[in-house]
Amino acid sequence: MRWLLALFCLAFVAVSQASVAESLDGKVIEKVLVLKSAHQLQLINDGKPLKTYRISLGRGATKGPKLVEGDKRTPEGFYWLDWRKTSDKFNLSMHISYPNIADSARARREGVDPGGMIMIHGTPDTEDNPEDLFHTLDWTDGCVAMRNVDMREIWNLVPDGTMIEIRP
Repeated sequence: MRWLLALFCLAFVAVSQASVAESLDGKVIEKVLVLKSAHQLQLINDGKPLKTYRISLGRGATKGPKLVEGDKRTPEGFYWLDWRKTSDKFNLSMHISYPNIADSARARREGVDPGGMIMIHGTPDTEDNPEDLFHTLDWTDGCVAMRNVDMREIWNLVPDGTMIEIRP
């Protein structure tokens, strides 16, 4: 019976540590805000930006919100950063819960596929495709991309379950 209690305690510690993120100047990130027109991602605490990063967006980002799979637009609205993964192509990535209920309802009404797999991610960094090549371009298929050093910082500061708002 003791081993079962010990196993439970170890599992609880492992899970709780996995969801703890670092803080920025002692402040916890309450929300991530993406301002598409300014090409900015902001970490928000108490309604104020704590840190701002330069981002790249989908190639069709300036044409409005994502409407259909393959339109290369970045969505607009309220979502969650719900899981993360490492990627050979884009280094670190955090999934945005697109489509939300409104996106899905619109797509159903229009009889289209809204798409999915929208992420915040780093950039390729190979000899053929150096990271600096991507930093000032809108080049993604609808994702939010940033320099790898910035993505590592976001990865450590923003826990899964954080709200993300994407504005035009």
